[in-house]
Parts: sequence; C-alpha cells; structure tokens
Amino acid sequence: MMTLSLAIRNLLRNRRRSLATLLAVMIGTISILLFGGYVRNIIYGLETQFIAQSGHFQIQHKDYFLFGDGNPAAYGIEDYETIIQYIKANSELAPLLTVVTPKLQLGGVAGNFVAGVSRTVMGSGVVVKEQNQLRLWNDYQFPQVWKPLALDGTSADSAVIGYGVARVLQLCGPLEISDCPVAVAASEPLPAGASGVVPAPDDLAALSQQEAQPGSASGATTIELLAPTPKGAPNVARLKVVKAEQQGVKELDDIFIALHLQQAQRLVYGSGTPKVTAIIVQLKHTADMSVAQQILNAILREQFRDKPISILTFGQLNPFYGQTIKMFEVIFGFISVLIGAIVLFMLGNTMSMTVAERTVEIGTLRAIGLRRNGIRNLFVTEGFLLGFVGIVLAIALSMTIAGFINHSGLIWIPPGFMTPVPLTVRVVGEYAMIAISACWLLVVATLSAWWPARRAAELNIVDALRHV
Repeated sequence: MMTLSLAIRNLLRNRRRSLATLLAVMIGTISILLFGGYVRNIIYGLETQFIAQSGHFQIQHKDYFLFGDGNPAAYGIEDYETIIQYIKANSELAPLLTVVTPKLQLGGVAGNFVAGVSRTVMGSGVVVKEQNQLRLWNDYQFPQVWKPLALDGTSADSAVIGYGVARVLQLCGPLEISDCPVAVAASEPLPAGASGVVPAPDDLAALSQQEAQPGSASGATTIELLAPTPKGAPNVARLKVVKAEQQGVKELDDIFIALHLQQAQRLVYGSGTPKVTAIIVQLKHTADMSVAQQILNAILREQFRDKPISILTFGQLNPFYGQTIKMFEVIFGFISVLIGAIVLFMLGNTMSMTVAERTVEIGTLRAIGLRRNGIRNLFVTEGFLLGFVGIVLAIALSMTIAGFINHSGLIWIPPGFMTPVPLTVRVVGEYAMIAISACWLLVVATLSAWWPARRAAELNIVDALRHV
C-alpha cells in the first residue's frame, strides 16, 4: 500500500511528463480499439451476408462441393423432405433453428431471343417464403440486410435475375432499371425493313413448348432457360422475369437467377424423381453452431447412414470469409505490435528520465533501509499506474468516439456489397477485444518500466547520494 501511495505522489510531482506519457498510452489504446471495432463490423457484415444467403450449414451430397459445379443435377439428394422433417422434429435442435429449407442449384444458359442475346447463368430453385425468412437473419443488428426475394406471390414460371443478367439480356428497359448501360452494338439503328426479332432456334422452341404449362410466360420480360438434365440432355423452360435485384458481388450479380423450386425441379429432372442439391439449415445464433453440428451429425449417422451426404458450415462454403478474417487478424496484430512498441519506448524513456532525476532520492531511500526490490517495485508500479489509468480513460473515449461515428451518417461500401451502408465501429459490447487489447498494452506499460526500475535498484548507495 505504501508503494502504491509513493508511486502516485511521484507521478503527480511531474504532472507535465506524466500527462504526456498518459496521452501516448491513451492514443495508442484508442487507435487499437477503433480499428478493432472497424474490423469487427466488417466481419459481422460478411457473416450476416453469408448466413442470410446460405445458412449456417448446408447438407449436401458428399461430392457436390468438389465436383457439383460441373453438373449439379447429378449430385442431388433424394427424399430430402424426410431429412428436413427429422431435423425439424428433433427436440434438442428445434429451439435453435430459424429455417430449414431445400435448394436446387443449376447451371445453364439464359436467352432473350427477341434481342438475340444469351449468357451463362447459375440458377437457384428455392421455396420462396422460406428463402425470404432466411434473408431476415440479422443477429448482429447490421445496418443493412437482404431484401425479400420478389418471387413471393408470383406464378410458378416466374424468375428473379441479377442486374448483370438483366444488362446482358437487354431487359433493363422492360424491367424499368435506371442507370443501366446499353451496349453500343445494341443501340445502332437497324437496317431498313429489319424487325430486330431473333426467334429461338427450332429445337429450343420445341423443347420450350413441350415443357410449357397452360398460361405460361410470354411478353417483353420472357426468357428461355436452357439447363442440362442429370444424363446431360438439355431441357428448356420459359420464364417470366418479374424483377432484377442486385446481389452484392458483381460476379454473382452477372449470373444470378432465382426461380420456384418446383419449376427448377421440372426443368432439371423432368418427370423423374425431384431432388435438391442442398438442405439449408439456419440457426438463431452463430454461437450455437458447435452444438447444432453435433446434433445434425447424429441425425444423419443414425437415420440416413446409407445416404452419401455430408454437412458443410458457412465458412467452408464461403472460403472468402475465412480469408478475410485471417487477413484482418494479421493487420490487427501488426498494428497492435507497432503501437505497443511506441508505448514501450515512450514509457521506457519517461521512466529512464525519472530514474536519472531521482538518483539522489533513490540513494536516500536505500540508505534508510529500503531494499532493492522495494526500489524496483516502486518504479514498476508507476509504469503500471500510467498504463492502467491511460487504458481506462482510452476505453471510455473509444466508446464515445465510436458512438459519434455510428451516428454521424457516414457511409461506405464494405467488402461483398455493391451499395453503400452506414459506417459503424463496434466497440461497445466487444468485451473480449477490449480485454485483450487492454491486457496487452498494460503488460507493455509495466514491462517498459521494468528495465529502468532494475537499473535504479542496482545503483550504489554512495554513488547515488553524491550524484549531481
């Protein structure tokens, strides 16, 4: 207690130097916490985006993730409805769930033969209401969430496409998309007498008519979707595009097309047994993933051991997420070490100057009986106090500055998004990050005083007393 009292008095004796050192600790701590809060916001945004699209888990054919892109239909899951029922009926898992929904992924070629254009696409057959419930997930209260898919309440032959698909298929006008570039070739005037209408090839038209249902799509936003069946034979569906939606990532925006699950199954499997390529499982909270995965593994092992299916997490399905986390961890670590080094040298310099100025005082304390450990503890305590007070004040200021930024109205485009979102810095509530950063800088502050304290403790009493 005496050591603490003496340390406080010594710091107050030279207020200007103590204040300068305190500010250095505070600025370093604030910098680390604000950058850490900025990183946490990016990570939460990516996690929200991926989970709102693909859930926490996907149950797939065990080879689909590696080989399914070339022929998704060949890696379908039969009797998927039974699997979904078992998952929903599990008494331990049910309270953790928000959505369990099937999805059929398919690749193909979408064509707008009226305009004479086509492009490759990646389609998704979904249960629309469940897909829209999936998109509502926002456990971290991120400032922007996915909008509902516009297929709700539409006919079975309806589809939603990405902005990039609409641009290439020249559907911006019929879909009333503003700020949509038009290709130079498409804007050139047609020769006299030319209608500009390019009919679909006869074989595709015949397939489309064969698969068309009564009252099927026709009009300015009608497209033909050509997709392979499991045996490689092509099949065609005529779809009515009801809306174009931005998908966040340009690469996805340029190939995205969503349609009703039954329409997708009819396109891929015809009159055969309908399948899906994935069963999406979304939880209420990401923190429950380890428990939920154990339960899912048990269900599949006990009830469906004969089926070649496996469980993938959203991190495995989206490697970009893990790569982003690792990148920011390295950057955050580098910045923390850099700031820690600055604090170390600032505090070390302050304590060295303090030892030099108080040499006679150190000799006097040693002469009246204070041991070397007492001298060492005194200076280490001073360094600890400077670090502790600076860190506590910095945490409070960091929360205040973060709150100001969050309510400032600033916007930016984070990774994985195409539209601006409010800029937020998450410091409040990130107690693990605050604790780790505070402990790191507190250790640095204490260690910075150790070497000068050791040097002070080793001073010869006589030399110290006659120091000028």
